Amino acid sequence: MTPSSIRGRPRRATSHISVRVAHALLGAVVAVLWLVWPELTASSSGDRPVARTPAPGTTAQDVEETPTADLVLPLIALGTAAALAAYGYIRRTRRTRTRTTPGGVPSAARSLPSPLSELDEQAQALLIEADDCVRTSREELTFAEAASGHEAMDPFARAVREAEWELSAAFAMRQRYDDGVPFEASARRQALAGIVGRCTEAGRRLDTEAAGFDAARGLERRIGAALEVAEARFREVAGRTSATEATLADLGRRYASTAAAPVVGYVEQAKDRLVFTTVHLNQARQSADRGEPDRAAAHLRAAEGAVDQAAIFVTAVDRLAGELSRARTLVPAALTGAEVEIAGARERAEGVAVDIPAGELQSRIMHADAVLTAVRETLTSGPYDPLDALRRIVRAVVPVATGRAGVLPVAGELVARSATATAADFVATHRGVVGAEARTRLAAAQRLMPEESLGTGQRLTPEEALAAGQRLLLPEEALTAGQRLAPEEALGTRQRLTPEEALAADSLARTALHLAEQDVRMHGTPVPAAPPHSTGFGGAVLGGIVLAQDSTSVQISSFGGRRTRARRNFPVA
Repeated sequence: MTPSSIRGRPRRATSHISVRVAHALLGAVVAVLWLVWPELTASSSGDRPVARTPAPGTTAQDVEETPTADLVLPLIALGTAAALAAYGYIRRTRRTRTRTTPGGVPSAARSLPSPLSELDEQAQALLIEADDCVRTSREELTFAEAASGHEAMDPFARAVREAEWELSAAFAMRQRYDDGVPFEASARRQALAGIVGRCTEAGRRLDTEAAGFDAARGLERRIGAALEVAEARFREVAGRTSATEATLADLGRRYASTAAAPVVGYVEQAKDRLVFTTVHLNQARQSADRGEPDRAAAHLRAAEGAVDQAAIFVTAVDRLAGELSRARTLVPAALTGAEVEIAGARERAEGVAVDIPAGELQSRIMHADAVLTAVRETLTSGPYDPLDALRRIVRAVVPVATGRAGVLPVAGELVARSATATAADFVATHRGVVGAEARTRLAAAQRLMPEESLGTGQRLTPEEALAAGQRLLLPEEALTAGQRLAPEEALGTRQRLTPEEALAADSLARTALHLAEQDVRMHGTPVPAAPPHSTGFGGAVLGGIVLAQDSTSVQISSFGGRRTRARRNFPVA
């Protein structure tokens, strides 16, 4: 059996040895001929006249010509040298065309993706797929718990949490990879392989429980009860939509246009999802009446996903209204606290012991003063954006501040929480086209958030907080080796963000939102040949509720991983 250490190794050594042996033999033959040739020529010319030196007065015709045999040896030597030179030239040319060292890379090879880039693309695709599977599994689990109770669904909730832990670790590894850690190519390959393994494990965990979840939910047997839950949820969200529309209009009157910009169009998109919900709830009932339980279950899952996203749109507007109101209240106090911090910085600049050079500190103080002046002018010039005002204050003062108490940490955390929740809502409702980079930045921002869940105000258990991707602090060795940490080790004990953490989370979340919006713009119309807009089908594809397959069948997102999704196709009506 071939040893594993040499299995698959290129077999160039054998060809090199044979070439060297051929060269040695050829050289030996030439040397022997060179030595024995005088004897051979002497024996073959025994009765040949010997040329004499011409005497004075003789002519060239009197002298015997040199024998032809004397020219054979030089001709052989010249031919051998020419053959060796031609062979060496051909061999060098062939090596130049096929080698992979710098300067000799063939043009065709340059266009081919390297194995590392292929693994990178695979890791990104699996991150998107695993994130979608976890999100849809959590959504369907919510409806199942409403119909069957939390205790009946506890094993499946545990599976979702475990999948979320794997996904959180994968996103943490991906963030470090994007930051250039690790640097070595072999270590980066290992990091990508770890991401692939984590995502695969998340999908496998969901797939393992998918059959049991379907049996416990029993949509084919109890479709009526599930329809009642979905219809009740639909009526609740539809009733909130009108009030939310009035709230959005009020935001436009009270604040600057940038304040409500993150949720502009959300009411229309909520209505679009509700139209899709209405269509598929009706189709689910019709399919159930015709005795088609599989089709009825597919339409119900589509309706549940749509009404859940409609609720996200509506809740996002209401949440932003509350955050703007709190920010408006905090702005005066934040200005006062900022002035106190700047005064303390001036005293440190005049003293002897300072943490940073006096000139740099003075420059920071001047910048902070200018920002505070601009913010005060904004407050008196008309409607303004309170969250943006807080963001500007915190960003200007943190470089010169020393205190960690007071209003600045509160203001920074409010800004970070709002930005992270806004990005999370956008990704959740446009996940059909959002890429891996935006999701990775969002997960990094969520890991900086305290235990308190984003946007809802509910307290989470340590496992649930970790599952939500919050405060997952994995050491470098755990990331590269694929080790797992206990939830309490990953969570930490801090309950409030420092100003620096708030700024980092805010920056990551805003980057995630920008990247996600860019993905949506680049994607364009979700399905060019989709049914009319009145059905809401295009929005459902954009939101990842319906995964279009071909003209004869579609795939509905549901509880489970990749294998479960693959068997959830059903014919188009």
